[in-house]
Amino acid sequence: MKYNCLIVDDEPLAQDVLETHISKVPDLHLVRKCSNAFEALEVLHAEKVDIIFLDIQMPELTGLEFLKTLQDPPAVIFTTAYSEFAVEGFELNALDYLMKPISFERFYKSVNKAIHYIKLEGQGTPEVQEEEDHFFVKADKKIVKISLKDILYIEGLKDYVMIYTTEQRIITLQTMKNLEERLPSAHFQRVHRSFIISIDKLKSVSGNFVEIGDKQIPVGKHYKDELMKFIDKHNLIK
Repeated sequence: MKYNCLIVDDEPLAQDVLETHISKVPDLHLVRKCSNAFEALEVLHAEKVDIIFLDIQMPELTGLEFLKTLQDPPAVIFTTAYSEFAVEGFELNALDYLMKPISFERFYKSVNKAIHYIKLEGQGTPEVQEEEDHFFVKADKKIVKISLKDILYIEGLKDYVMIYTTEQRIITLQTMKNLEERLPSAHFQRVHRSFIISIDKLKSVSGNFVEIGDKQIPVGKHYKDELMKFIDKHNLIK
């Protein structure tokens, strides 16, 4: 199955980067590149679109304003150079938020999240159901609600994960890959094959460790560069 994609961005270079990334993923098909929201609306009325790569800063109608006009939007991934719009983007149920310049690795991670979401939508109620600022997991023979704002970090143990929140530790039968794809990447980062941290709860980075609450969490060498890029893009004072 191929997933139809729509690029909406007023910058030709940004369009070309996304088109190149899309061409590398066999499961994706580019329907059209649009320079503004009005062109995109025409495409949505005429074509089946599964994923929109939507720029925020556009003339006449911004990406945020455009998304608010759609009653039943496809999976939306925002693409922008401005991190200050991330919170509002997720409030509009965007699946992800890609910062320009967009690497293929980061793009591919976002696409996997979108495909996972689309598949779950087609299957009805999923094992983990995310709704805006929280999700549910099965734990200790119960369905437990977990608020994203309460998560400190997540630790993986084979087929189980331990979710540490400000109040409790929840053990659930999940994979780290599944949770990583579902969590908003503007607020959560994988720093080790066994750890995902909440950026909002991050106290400090020292060497190959980060501090979350009173816990020192190791940072894997393959994840350190991405973590530092994220911090650098969010107003690191040098």
